[in-house]
Amino acid sequence: MKYCIIGSGGIGGAVGAFLAASGQDVTFIARGAHLEAMLGQGLTIHSGIKGDFVVEHPKAVTAGEYRETPDVAFVCVKGYSLDDAAELLARCAGPETVVIPLLNIFGTGSELQRRLPSAHVLDGCIYITSYINAPGEISQGGKLFRIVFGERDGSVSPRLEAIAAELEHAGIRVVLSKEIRRDCFTKYALISVMAAVGAYYDAPMDEISADPEKREMAAELSREIDAIASAMGIPFSRDIVAGNLKMIDTSPKGTTASMQKDLKKGGKSEIDGLVFEPVRLGAQYQVATPAFAKVAAKFGFTPAQKD
Repeated sequence: MKYCIIGSGGIGGAVGAFLAASGQDVTFIARGAHLEAMLGQGLTIHSGIKGDFVVEHPKAVTAGEYRETPDVAFVCVKGYSLDDAAELLARCAGPETVVIPLLNIFGTGSELQRRLPSAHVLDGCIYITSYINAPGEISQGGKLFRIVFGERDGSVSPRLEAIAAELEHAGIRVVLSKEIRRDCFTKYALISVMAAVGAYYDAPMDEISADPEKREMAAELSREIDAIASAMGIPFSRDIVAGNLKMIDTSPKGTTASMQKDLKKGGKSEIDGLVFEPVRLGAQYQVATPAFAKVAAKFGFTPAQKD
């Protein structure tokens, strides 16, 4: 199958590199210095699973240069770049293309399907610690690298099983979900809590874990997102508070959410979808969210605001 990686940063770069290293036909959509470095020196991966390796001579182009019709398109952009991804998919996706979004923001699969009615869009999420070290160089830390995806009706087709098999062959763990809305909200519950607590204290996860006050803040944020999920009719299948705290406690040293990194750089971030949205959802579903509201207020959010 032909794979297209829309957004070749920490997440997309790692997914595409693992697939390419296993012999798959992968095209990376990238731009700027990162694209130039990939074309000049290849894509270097520092992996906690595979060790160091280089994807030499990767197929890498800008969105405007891409002219193929992929069998599988992984959407790995930030939430604020969803418009650009949708524009590319409207041009390149065929009726048989399977689109798998791996964004942090809940509901992006449904949103892409709304914008692309003739496309075959799944819902999906990813568990990974990965980031760009330098142009053309990505670090994937630890042993956690898991992609969860599925149809919104819970069906599992041979096509999805074939995609899962190729990902597994590449060294990526896969869960073909029959409850993808719940599973995506489970991931959202983790990343929104990590982003909120990390940004509020300007601290990595190992510092959050070691400080009782900060760790309790993470627990309270988790309890609030748990209550929101129940009110929305998608209760979690496990103890989300214990699960989130375990992920924080076992995160590699120095781990921060990508939103936190973006805030420190002073550019665009996913704070609206990860921190402000739980406050709006709490108001919509009559769930108290004082911890999320406290974090949101620190960054200038008012209840009527939506970026």
